[in-house]
Amino acid sequence: MMPHPGAVQGVPVGLEYLTQVDQLICKQIVELFEVMTGWECKNKYRIMNSVNQQVYYAFEESELCNRICCGPNRGFVIHITDNYQQEVMRIERPFLCCKGCCWCAEGCCDYPIYVKDAQGNPLGTVRMRNSKCAPHFGIYDTNDVLIYDMWGPICACQCVCGCTDDIKFPMRDTKTNETVGTISKIWAGAMREMFTKADTFGVTFPLNLDVKHKALMIGAVFIIEFMVFEQQKNNNGGGGGH
Repeated sequence: MMPHPGAVQGVPVGLEYLTQVDQLICKQIVELFEVMTGWECKNKYRIMNSVNQQVYYAFEESELCNRICCGPNRGFVIHITDNYQQEVMRIERPFLCCKGCCWCAEGCCDYPIYVKDAQGNPLGTVRMRNSKCAPHFGIYDTNDVLIYDMWGPICACQCVCGCTDDIKFPMRDTKTNETVGTISKIWAGAMREMFTKADTFGVTFPLNLDVKHKALMIGAVFIIEFMVFEQQKNNNGGGGGH
């Protein structure tokens, strides 16, 4: 595990380590009870650096009825803690009756998640954007200004398509139109992909990127996880049969 770095001026408390990295790996922890029974458990994740040292730990807070009845469309709170079990970030997604439709993802159906620091101060929002078929997401600042745009591939389901490559979601700066980071769903192997829904994501960004923007990219991992991959496995009866 990585030790906690010292305070950095202008950086939210607990996120100081993000100033030192340009890559993170978010690995979902396999729940054997879920694999064996098909009951949807609260998700847990290890967030590691490039040499597999744990930097943060993330765990889901949600209601049992919401998980069973709504599956990946449920509302949730993801608590992200450091190695001393101190919360450093919080990702909130309220339950909505209308959500997740790529044809009408602007407005009431945009599947928003809200990223906050340890004190509850907003860092920004990540939500769906309109598209015909490919996954499309936007990262917004605290003034609700679109700062980054992300498109995924039209076919983003490895299990159905038999693809063994990583699936990439490049992040484009809306001001410069340049790609400044990428979220990748990492291929975990045929057996793991077929029999569990535990996913692994890689997040890359420039070392000097604003720490708050790095935090928003971490938040974007979870909307991609729930909206694209858990949704797809749920539709196809995989990963424990939501």
